[in-house]
Amino acid sequence: MNTSTYFKFMAIWIILPALLYSSCKKDLSNSSSNAAYAKSTIKAGKTALAANEAVNVWETTADQSQLLAQQTGINFAADAGTNATTITVDETTTYQTIDGFGYCLTGGSASLINGLGANQSTFLNEIFSTASGHMGSSFLRITIGASDLSASDFTYDDMPSGQTDVNLTSFSISKEMTDLIPVLKKIIAINPSIKILATPWTAPVWMKSSTTGNGGFTGGSLNTAYYDAYARYFVKYIQAMAAQGITIYAVTPQNEPLNANNNPAMTMQSNEEANFIKNNLGPQFASNGITTKIICYDHNCDQPGYPEAVLGDASANPYVDGSAFHLYAGDISALTTVHNAYPAKNVYFTEQFIGGPSNFGGDLSWHVNNLIIGAPRNWSRVVLEWNLAADPNYNPHTAGGCSNCLGAVTISGNSYTRNTAYYIIAHASEFVNAGAVRISSNTFSGSIQNVAFKNPDGTKVVIALNTASTNQTFKIKWGTESFTYTLPAGAVATFKWAGTQSSATSGPPIGQTITLKGFNGDYVSGEDGTTAMTCTRTTASTWEQFLVVDAGNGKIALQSMGKYVSSENGTQAITCNRTSYSAWEEFTWGVNADGTITLQGNNGDYISSEDGTQAMTCTRTSASGWESFGVN
Repeated sequence: MNTSTYFKFMAIWIILPALLYSSCKKDLSNSSSNAAYAKSTIKAGKTALAANEAVNVWETTADQSQLLAQQTGINFAADAGTNATTITVDETTTYQTIDGFGYCLTGGSASLINGLGANQSTFLNEIFSTASGHMGSSFLRITIGASDLSASDFTYDDMPSGQTDVNLTSFSISKEMTDLIPVLKKIIAINPSIKILATPWTAPVWMKSSTTGNGGFTGGSLNTAYYDAYARYFVKYIQAMAAQGITIYAVTPQNEPLNANNNPAMTMQSNEEANFIKNNLGPQFASNGITTKIICYDHNCDQPGYPEAVLGDASANPYVDGSAFHLYAGDISALTTVHNAYPAKNVYFTEQFIGGPSNFGGDLSWHVNNLIIGAPRNWSRVVLEWNLAADPNYNPHTAGGCSNCLGAVTISGNSYTRNTAYYIIAHASEFVNAGAVRISSNTFSGSIQNVAFKNPDGTKVVIALNTASTNQTFKIKWGTESFTYTLPAGAVATFKWAGTQSSATSGPPIGQTITLKGFNGDYVSGEDGTTAMTCTRTTASTWEQFLVVDAGNGKIALQSMGKYVSSENGTQAITCNRTSYSAWEEFTWGVNADGTITLQGNNGDYISSEDGTQAMTCTRTSASGWESFGVN
């Protein structure tokens, strides 16, 4: 269910009764193998204004001396003192809805789970139950046919060499009836609201051309003659799973479409995926009344141009819910790049593996920083680790498939042990519930990274990571209250509390595109990025729109048409011509009593619209009318 988050700014110089910010997504929407960890739960109910609220804390350390262990509780108190590392949490500023944190359930994982015997129920409840003391994973990725973590290659319509089955008369999911489907049914019985994403590693071999090995399962691309048949293959799959009581929430057309070398694998270039979606998959879903979402790409962060090309196809775009990413190459900020280009479309993070044997401390820090913190801060609704379970030898896998993928748990016979990915996901999934929204919290260029959420029941969650090699003390400020906490080197902590913020801390609308209106009622312009900026435009077009970028350390940067506003050393007229930002492109966002804002440069001076007649500067030591701006 969609809602909007609003920031009211009231102008004193002209009649501006309500200028609104809207969030870009506008949604609400111990190592023993047999014992679940115990934690207390903050229960839903009526919330009161902040008044020394109790904060529960869980911590995992790099040396594994603490593994999602609950710490001594602390309390908020009236904010006092200073700390250079202050995480300011503002629950009045919300971003995207969170669908969940979880894992990929491969065919190999399902077979191992199916062999757990009496411990199977304990394990599945530990991962998927939303009851107190359980992980509550609410999003799951499965494979359509075999992945490289299956015991062998197969699809749901395999034919002898040289034969085809255009009418899909031989289609069957019978190979999933032994392990995957029985395990899925048990998971759904535990958590009926879980969302399931399904992804193929390859189309049936007879639909492919130019394959490279493993009987056609490796390499190759989808033959255009079989686009329609492959779309109907997806329809049959969704219908067959529904007949088993399993709802497929979303599909991606192809896992890692730029990777030809896995087993199985199939390439699908961006134009091919767009054509398949707009001409075949989307129309087939529509004509068969299928509401399963279509998510494009599902590959690395180094190629944001791929999902942008699919979403940029005017005919494919209406069928596509959003794009999915992995991080074996590129930077997690690519999710924001695609989000900013297509803010109405969702973003998902769907796969990242840990190679065994794990370097626990290093893997914990990297994955929490880039995925648990990084992906949501870059608009992702989902964070999934690959994969849920493997045996002590990283089996099963296909010939040429991943031979060192460490599961979140290692299953040996009817027992299991928890690995690094278990704790990475648990630090979020146990505490951040499906339907939560990310809320505002500032970041730093230093050692403490964080992300904040607000659950449907009103509870707040902050996940913080110390990336430094020494202990770090930081403050979490919420309204007029705060507390300080010391986190060991390399450790991650989850903080959770109830109550309602005592006062709104109107922070900058990070990730949103805004306009700035001066005292004269005209708009600030980046002036084509070639000349000094002015505040003289009576209407707002592209160069009068600015993306608010989190520059860290409580500062923001303003970007228009890919260029950043610069205060030009505080001595010259300001410009909008920098391709990246550093100190002179960073500003402190201030909020006046009337709701207008100020922008303070690196020199401590304020940006001024200079009477609306001259080039703008950043030279004023104090702020009055011409140094204040309305925002919408």
